[in-house]
Amino acid sequence: MQQSGSLMGMLLPLAVFVVIFYFLIIRPQKKRQRKHEEMIAAIRRGDQIVTAGGFFGVVTEMKDDSFILEVADGVKVRVLKSSIQMKRVEGEQPAETSGKKEKAASEEKKEQ
Repeated sequence: MQQSGSLMGMLLPLAVFVVIFYFLIIRPQKKRQRKHEEMIAAIRRGDQIVTAGGFFGVVTEMKDDSFILEVADGVKVRVLKSSIQMKRVEGEQPAETSGKKEKAASEEKKEQ
């Protein structure tokens, strides 16, 4: 009888650890993956995207597993769908650039 009590005492912390691991690591990762897959499915011709390597391009063609991007006038590259980092919305500034512009504008106002 004492063995089953000690067995339960050992399994309870393990079960708590598994539950915490699921809610802190596995579940958020699945949400990010699902969101990324939805974003990739929504990409169409003419959309501006950013690759994981930092390349900006416009989608000119879509294949089964990849996109053909135009990264400069007449320069086309083929990238895997899985390497797409984000879809840019027209008029949207990257977070770093817009923050730097706001900071520069506020410093300019202080000087005046």
